[in-house]
Amino acid sequence: MDAAASPAQGAAQAPDRPGQQVFGGMPERLYVCTPTRLLTWLDCPRRYRFAYLERPPLPKGPPWAHTSLGAAAHTALARWYGLPFAQRVPLRGRDLVRQAWLRDGFRDDAQSATARELAAEWVHEYVSRIDPADEPVGIERVVSSPTRTLVITGRVDRIDYRDERLVIVDYKTGRRPPTDDDARSSLALGMYAVAARRTLRRPVGRVELHHLPTGQVAAADHDDAALDRKVAEAESIARDAATADAAYAAGDRSDARFPAAPSPGCSWCDFRRHCPQGQEAAPDLEPWSGLPRPEEVTP
Repeated sequence: MDAAASPAQGAAQAPDRPGQQVFGGMPERLYVCTPTRLLTWLDCPRRYRFAYLERPPLPKGPPWAHTSLGAAAHTALARWYGLPFAQRVPLRGRDLVRQAWLRDGFRDDAQSATARELAAEWVHEYVSRIDPADEPVGIERVVSSPTRTLVITGRVDRIDYRDERLVIVDYKTGRRPPTDDDARSSLALGMYAVAARRTLRRPVGRVELHHLPTGQVAAADHDDAALDRKVAEAESIARDAATADAAYAAGDRSDARFPAAPSPGCSWCDFRRHCPQGQEAAPDLEPWSGLPRPEEVTP
């Protein structure tokens, strides 16, 4: 911990709030963030600026069909657990997807209906493998925890309690089934585990990615040392992000401070229209380009 400045040094400006004075002996303000915010900074500083700092916010591109599909599946699973025990049957999974369905991003009604029934079948198959008596300790639960330099917060799809430890469950609906390495290396899952441990006052032992299209589960076990490493990683990223936030507040909007990070992923960026480098790096895609192909989701 840095030594506190003596009163003789007078007041200084808070690095993340220009105009706010920090006097000697005052603790440093913690940086409040989500895992998504940190990962956005790490992935592309320019997208970070567009997503979190620009005011008024920049207009995004059109909605993505695969995002609508994923949102409906997540909502259906949350509502399934909210049903009375006697109503938690697999067929209700289909109904809940249909009720939660979003049509944004699809080419036409026929494509939307096909995707809806595909997602309904995923959820039906998923809940058919679940014991409805296994009550989670959290559904769409907001968790939060301070560290030495930041406050991490986020919403977890599901939190189970197994073998006297919390298990973080994150649903996935993308084309590629996740691997155990994906679960182990995920900063988001690690930080959710840290925050759940603090919020629920119970130890966390496992993080899992549940791929709804195939039913595959990718998992990793985390002990306290592993979670400490996740915290250190998050704090390192947050230091850079906080410095960028302060620079932006002081008037620095330059490309040098917020450089683009062109990659094939620029095709999927919501702010593509505002970034010439991103447009050059990857082709433009139709809003339904991310929908799963049948051959990619066969169990």
